[in-house]
Amino acid sequence: MRFVDIMLCFPAFFLILAVIAFLEPSIWNIMIIIGLTGWMSVTRLVRADFISLKERDFIHAAKAIGAGDARIIFLHILPNSMASILVAATLGIAGAILTESALSFLGIGVQPPTPSWGNILTAGKDNIDIAWWLSLYPGLAILVTVVGYNLLGEGIRDLLDPRLKK
Repeated sequence: MRFVDIMLCFPAFFLILAVIAFLEPSIWNIMIIIGLTGWMSVTRLVRADFISLKERDFIHAAKAIGAGDARIIFLHILPNSMASILVAATLGIAGAILTESALSFLGIGVQPPTPSWGNILTAGKDNIDIAWWLSLYPGLAILVTVVGYNLLGEGIRDLLDPRLKK
């Protein structure tokens, strides 16, 4: 966890900018860099969830009947924390979409002619006085996609969280 804390000291956006300065800004490099800088918050969430769950009564009961550590982790703790992991993953996808769009809008992300919502927004801002829809619709597409992933994450949490089942 100390390595995670060290990685969290650096803002992800600036870390991405530093890496892009050394690599060519292709779509694959951008996706890999966003993936490598986006795992720390999920790691902290999973660790906190595991620590919280290991002190619950059902874990103490499993230990009392002689269940091993692997059995407790894979049959008791992991299923109870899976909802949090999936919600964090879907929120991470939405964040990655916003990060890539921001990088492309600034001109340091995916380079034209490769299509990107950030590139489309950049092309539309030059004509915003006479053709406002060139920026409006790509921005709305980003909004709908990000909100859709957030709602998907909440739906997955509601579906899989055993604490919410009646």
